[in-house]
Amino acid sequence: MAPTPVTAPSPPDAPRQPADGGGTGRRRALAWLAPVAAAYAAAQLLLAVPGTGLGWDETVYVSQVAREAPAAFFSAPRARGITLLVAPVPLLTPSVLALRIYLALLSAAALLLCLWVWRRLVPPPVLALAGALFAGLWPTLFYGPQAMPNLWVAFGALLAVGCFLRAADDPGDRPALGGLVAGTALAALMRPSDAVWLALPLACAAAAVRTGRRPALLAAIAAGALLGAAEWVVEAELRYGGLLTRLHRAGQIQGGLGWNPAFGDHLRALGGRTLCRPCDVPWSEPATALWWLALPLLTAGGIAAAYRAGRLRPALVTTATALSLAAPYLLLVGYAAPRFLLPAYALLALPVALCLARLLARARTRPLALGALCLALAAHLALHLAVTATLGARSRANLAAFTAVVAELRRQGVRPPCVVSGGEAVRVAFLAGCASRQVYGDHDGSITPAGLAALARTRPTAVLVAAGTPPPAWARGWRPLPLPAFPGLRGRLAYLAPSARPPGGPGATR
Repeated sequence: MAPTPVTAPSPPDAPRQPADGGGTGRRRALAWLAPVAAAYAAAQLLLAVPGTGLGWDETVYVSQVAREAPAAFFSAPRARGITLLVAPVPLLTPSVLALRIYLALLSAAALLLCLWVWRRLVPPPVLALAGALFAGLWPTLFYGPQAMPNLWVAFGALLAVGCFLRAADDPGDRPALGGLVAGTALAALMRPSDAVWLALPLACAAAAVRTGRRPALLAAIAAGALLGAAEWVVEAELRYGGLLTRLHRAGQIQGGLGWNPAFGDHLRALGGRTLCRPCDVPWSEPATALWWLALPLLTAGGIAAAYRAGRLRPALVTTATALSLAAPYLLLVGYAAPRFLLPAYALLALPVALCLARLLARARTRPLALGALCLALAAHLALHLAVTATLGARSRANLAAFTAVVAELRRQGVRPPCVVSGGEAVRVAFLAGCASRQVYGDHDGSITPAGLAALARTRPTAVLVAAGTPPPAWARGWRPLPLPAFPGLRGRLAYLAPSARPPGGPGATR
């Protein structure tokens, strides 16, 4: 956390000066922050938007409001916040490109807003550096235009902590209390479990502020968490057999929560793996994790700088909240996905930026040191841009592969209204305009084998399996169809129900 200038106290009858320097201060902050948000939007539009298709999780979220295909099964851990956020686009157009552009611009605007909240706490140049550090990470770039909740939890956390610190320092800052409610609610709407880990350190920090401010802070934290999680709790009662049942099922789907230190998994995933489960792959690209290994040292340096400036408490609150948000994914979940730690990265960018700003200031009179530091930062950014570009190319290749699979199924008669089951059924079904259905026993189980077999008698149905794997018992006797290669998988088959008939009749060819 960066210091605010220390000035002599004003006499009681002196007019109160705006904490952010008034109009001039706001314009100065905007001049620093707007280019960061604009660059973030531009990098997404260039690297992560063009030609990319929906991922598996994205398809589940978007299908809830899309008009072209039935909604995919919505499992217990998921929350509908991201579906509500993206809803305006799928309701108007099936264009994935339009959805990507919408989210890229929206995430850049959210970054600007969340940084803007901190302008009274952190000098604008340091704040801009923090924003650039966070926006330049490949998970932030890649997930900016994606229909995934984690980045929006990060924005909620950044908003909530900044507003908490402002409200704690100034009881007259009523907009900050509203921002605290909004930030906590956004996190809870996107991922209720993350909101718990956000609220805990803030509630503890609230206990350390003056008694008169404490009730308002605690009420704002509680109100935000309850407002954001209300839909998830109500849905648990209506669709999942109650809150405890949903929590239990969510834990099962996520592999169970227990003592599972996953530091090594996260290190390996930083090479560009969006999900590392199980993460038994070699650590083949250690250069992509050097920044992660330096993160604790830079954070400690930022806290030390804040202490020397007399701003230790804000630095500690920010860092403690970041560690709280990271703890379940580093210690309790036995696999890794870089997006899980985005909320922690958003908050840690602030003390890290303070540390780097001090290092840059000290290096001004030492050209070699300044050049080395700037070169390291440039290399760091270039590495993350390269990983983002690679992931964008991979997404485009995945879309081409799934499009080829869907085209083959359509040639063989799998057309709406239709059903797809088996591996990768969610994305295939969505692209084909079909319903995806899995039998009970799968994490996404929503139908019995007998029910699916009965459905197949009236609707064209395909079950996708690996080559050499027999079809399920309820699909024995169905017609086998070799499929084009799936992304990273070869030798896939579809078993087609008799109701799936090629337009040209039994003798139709590929």
